[in-house]
Amino acid sequence: MRKASIAIVALIALCASLALVADKRVVRPKGAQPNAGWSHGLLVDGTLYVSGMAGEDAAGKIPATFDAEMKLALSNISAVLNEAGMSFADVVSVQVYLTNASLFDAMNTVYKATLPDPKPTRTTVIVSRLVGPGHVEITVTARK
Repeated sequence: MRKASIAIVALIALCASLALVADKRVVRPKGAQPNAGWSHGLLVDGTLYVSGMAGEDAAGKIPATFDAEMKLALSNISAVLNEAGMSFADVVSVQVYLTNASLFDAMNTVYKATLPDPKPTRTTVIVSRLVGPGHVEITVTARK
């Protein structure tokens, strides 16, 4: 009887873990190419986790001005949100990575003009450099 109980518990645990895996969906904006190392976004139980997005266009080019780079980073995030049926109004948390503290005011101006009230929680971190050539990378978490 004890072996049967263990088998039943193991079967229930396996079914529960399969249900969790089945509820995870990759979200990729139209036209974006899949990347073997990361997903643009993952939708899990109604929460969307968006990977860090830089201010670069589809060809990987960074605009000449920081304001344009910041707007493009937010536009790239918006594309992931839209694909998941969400918008900036659904964003609950933001992490901003800047390569220079002197960019904070410019970032904050574009940010405040783009994200609606109530503003999501936010963390801003100054880093020595990003993986690419840009000056900003932003990741968000959103929930309907």
